[in-house]
Amino acid sequence: MPDPSHATGDAPEPRPMTRAEARALREAAEAAQATQAETPAPAEASGPASPSGPPIPTPSTPLSSEELPVGYAAPEPTKPSSHPRSSRRFLLLFASVLGVLAVVVGALSAVSLVQGPRLASVQVDPSGAVEASGSRLILTANQALAPIDESQVSIEPDVPFTIDSTGRALGVRFTVPLHDDTVYTVRVDDVTGVGGGPSAVLETEFRTPKTHIFLLQRSVDGDDKIFRTDLTGQKAVAVYQHPQIDDFRATANELIVAVEDGGTSSLIAMDRDGKNERELPLPGVGYVSTLQVSDRGGLVGYTFTDKNLSATQGRASVLATQSLRDANAEPQLIEIGGEPASIASWEFVPDAAAVLFVDFDGTLSLDDRSGDAGPQTLGLAQSIQALSRGTYTAIIERTEGLFVLDLADGAEEPLALSVPDFGTPVGITLYPGGELRHVIARDAGGLPTGQAIIRVDDDGAAQPLFEVSSTDSIVQSCASPSGRYAAVSVAPDLLNNPYDRSLLPMPETVQTHLIEIATGEELVVLAGFDTSWCAKGPRR
Repeated sequence: MPDPSHATGDAPEPRPMTRAEARALREAAEAAQATQAETPAPAEASGPASPSGPPIPTPSTPLSSEELPVGYAAPEPTKPSSHPRSSRRFLLLFASVLGVLAVVVGALSAVSLVQGPRLASVQVDPSGAVEASGSRLILTANQALAPIDESQVSIEPDVPFTIDSTGRALGVRFTVPLHDDTVYTVRVDDVTGVGGGPSAVLETEFRTPKTHIFLLQRSVDGDDKIFRTDLTGQKAVAVYQHPQIDDFRATANELIVAVEDGGTSSLIAMDRDGKNERELPLPGVGYVSTLQVSDRGGLVGYTFTDKNLSATQGRASVLATQSLRDANAEPQLIEIGGEPASIASWEFVPDAAAVLFVDFDGTLSLDDRSGDAGPQTLGLAQSIQALSRGTYTAIIERTEGLFVLDLADGAEEPLALSVPDFGTPVGITLYPGGELRHVIARDAGGLPTGQAIIRVDDDGAAQPLFEVSSTDSIVQSCASPSGRYAAVSVAPDLLNNPYDRSLLPMPETVQTHLIEIATGEELVVLAGFDTSWCAKGPRR
């Protein structure tokens, strides 16, 4: 009969063990020792249990060697298992997880082999793509890609581009700015992994934001103001005002404003919201004109004339450039033969840090401001009409007429006539897909009878986009970066529209017409001029 002390948990009184009990204890201990590594006894049991026999008595106090039964040999102490149950459970769980992961990876690899590359992520800056050329869209696949040819890539709506790829990434660079408020779809056909397998299509789309412009409004009896507005004119906000603003240009991050203080010029840089103003150093005390910026080159440029100018001293219309990226940068004058050159006309080369200029001697020169080579002469010229984005070409006026000049190798050819021919333009604005030509109609006696902006496509087809009568004057025409819109600034009723008293005088009333180039539809008429689409100031 079981000892009641086992039922109650009380230890029995110590007593000598019988031979039968000792033999049973020895056999059970040997059996337990043989099987302990595989089936260790539960820690909660009151004593080790035999797989098939009665409970083995466990004395509450250890027995001395004298108390052990005759013939009883104490078993060797059992070493703790090097793999306890918790360790085995962890190893089993870890092995199970590894097995599951191996199955998942194998399954995904099999799916990849069956389906081909897939799009993992897309990076693009839609706002930046509208403002300037050279923005990039980066497609990243789920595996390394085999070489991709440009013919595999298509963009809708159509836009010129270049590509580069490495590893899992494919970069698409838009060589011209994109239209605003437009959905673009980029598709890459027949894409395969670097290790082969089936081909796939990588495709994505994004929408560009609606565009905004900056516009200068001069006031006869108050401060001049620079406004930021949408293309409806209904959300115009003044971002900067000053008693006398001569000119301004906009970069991707800043506004550069030429103002008058005490009868001479100052140059102010600020954020696009008009905050964080800082004055830029000038070459001296004097006057700034023909203000321009190179967004890609991080430069501002202008012609400068000393206040104290005479026949024997002072600098007249010298061309200065300075960095917008270095707060401590000083203006650097362009020199010819070791002396500052007086400049008749000049422009920054788009998407570069170079300037193209004509000096007072009529010499056309190209100067890369990022290096130290100095001006490179390109012959004689009367003026610079326009420079093209992305093609490194310029339209220049020589005594023989208008020519298209390749700035890379110096090759040139006559500017093609439009069809129909509306006459020799007095101003040209280039944009992706065509150009705007400002022409003046004259009667048989040579007197002007009207002015027009002519749209000329790349194939030479031309048609009037905007016209004014002989009583009005077109003072400025610009195209939006992508060539979707035109801004035409007009001084109406010129005989009764007096000029203001600015260092860069303009008629007191100037209106800017915003026009969609493809359709000829006029969107709005705004009070002001000098839109931020313009690379240079108005003709005066």
